[in-house]
Amino acid sequence: SSGINAEYGEKIENIQRFFTRRIADCKGKNYWERLEHLQILSLQRRRERYMIIHMWKIYQGLATNSTNISFYVHQRHGPKAVVPRLITTAQKSVQTLRDASFGVRAAQLFNRMPDDVRLAPSLDSLKVRLGDILATVPDIP
Repeated sequence: SSGINAEYGEKIENIQRFFTRRIADCKGKNYWERLEHLQILSLQRRRERYMIIHMWKIYQGLATNSTNISFYVHQRHGPKAVVPRLITTAQKSVQTLRDASFGVRAAQLFNRMPDDVRLAPSLDSLKVRLGDILATVPDIP
């Protein structure tokens, strides 16, 4: 994300950095090594995980679709979220805000998930499948 949200996100991430630095087992490790050692996600990764879960809930009708996100079912790849289009003449600041919005960012993350994640039959199975996928992707900036 960008602007004020990125600034707050970094401040919150710094709190986690501060506290993980004080754990005896983590002495001498950098932040990303501490997260891996403690088997916890960065706050950015947690936000991304939440966005994917929330998009799945919207698709399943389990959460209110207050941002009017629409979905379609691809013949080979299953459900996909429609990423809102940008007016090509929009100012750079508008493009940046659009790219950081939930409707765009969450749709992009949801669409990048493998079919078996997007097609999970229950919330619990979604979380397990999503956890398995995220475990294979390095949690570094």
